[in-house]
Amino acid sequence: MDTKDLISEVISLPVEERMQVVETVLKSLNVPSSDIDKKWASLAKERLSELKSGKVKGRDGEEVFNNIWDRLS
Repeated sequence: MDTKDLISEVISLPVEERMQVVETVLKSLNVPSSDIDKKWASLAKERLSELKSGKVKGRDGEEVFNNIWDRLS
């Protein structure tokens, strides 16, 4: 079976089964790494601690995205 045939076959599946195929393929492309996950968790805890202590101040997400759009315009 070539790629075109495989795609045609997948497209003919019910939505739930297509979602399962997509999820499985995406997981195979982005294999979890416990080392990376631990680093992200550590960084998240550090950032939360900085916010709680007042070392850094949070910004409203809408404000951040508006600033980005202003720069790109």
